[in-house]
Amino acid sequence: MCTVIILRRPDHEWPVIIGANRDEMNNRPWQPPARHWEDRPHVIAGLDETAGGTWLGINEDGVVAAVLNRFGTLGPADGKRSRGELPLEALDHADAIDAAQALAELDGTAYRPFNMVIADNRDAYWLANHGEGKIEITDIPEGLSIVTAHDLNDTENSARTKRNLPRFISAPAPNPEADDWFAWQALLADTGTLPADPDHHDIRADAMLVRSNIGFETLCSSVIGLPAIPTDKNELPRRPVWLFSNGQPDETPFHPVAL
Repeated sequence: MCTVIILRRPDHEWPVIIGANRDEMNNRPWQPPARHWEDRPHVIAGLDETAGGTWLGINEDGVVAAVLNRFGTLGPADGKRSRGELPLEALDHADAIDAAQALAELDGTAYRPFNMVIADNRDAYWLANHGEGKIEITDIPEGLSIVTAHDLNDTENSARTKRNLPRFISAPAPNPEADDWFAWQALLADTGTLPADPDHHDIRADAMLVRSNIGFETLCSSVIGLPAIPTDKNELPRRPVWLFSNGQPDETPFHPVAL
């Protein structure tokens, strides 16, 4: 039940802004984003200590990749590869389009169902594996989009998307130049308004920040900005920005990740 928010503005100085909450069992060990892989020194990502992969990362070329479980597919399954391998494979590529096309060629039956977001400062893609073999690839449109355990911008099946898509659209966009991420950080920390569902572990279906009665919860949160390529030969290139909350974002402040 992770969530990824992506704002695409192709002509902006910061053409891609991403927000992400990771929802997982709180007894599954992990480490914050860093260069955890000796064979992939170009990758900065969180480390899932159980399977060795990641849920979200960025590479030196400015490609971002995130993987989310589809609804009802939490956890590993016998005979299936870890979905945490997929962002690492995506981040072996220098461009989002190459990464997306390479992953779309994989056999989806080797993994439990998943959604992926792969983006750079030019392109962004949603990959969906419904567990039937074919991995579908779709352009993420300009503007604001949300991916959860359901389809892209699925306001019919996702109460989280239904409530929060318009809220993110109307919120002030982050300004990495001014270190202003406050509106998005507040939305990522929102605990919802619907009653806790006793048939679904007391989770509030419309919450961005998840809590439950079984230890399933939002473990960390991220906001990422990807800068445009300079158009003036005298303009210094900007670096991507990644701020990370190493805990639940209503209680744990965001700090910069070393990129």
